[in-house]
Amino acid sequence: FLKTIGSINDETRVKILQFINTNGEICVCDIENSFEMIQSRVSRHLKILKEARFLKVNRRGRWAYYSIRAPLDKFRQGILKEISF
Repeated sequence: FLKTIGSINDETRVKILQFINTNGEICVCDIENSFEMIQSRVSRHLKILKEARFLKVNRRGRWAYYSIRAPLDKFRQGILKEISF
């Protein structure tokens, strides 16, 4: 659970998680554009959220698409509910 808690102690990661939770499967390029961040920084945040078991990745050609992992355990579901707006 420490990795999960650590993954959401960053405001940008919380916003990215909210964005994906609201919009469904989304391309890394769309996150870059929406958050005005360079690809390497976006990828770092996504890697942390994936390692915390919030996200899954689907690679299509040169693009990576991220979505909320399903099923989520109750702990992660509760976190998503708390950060939803």
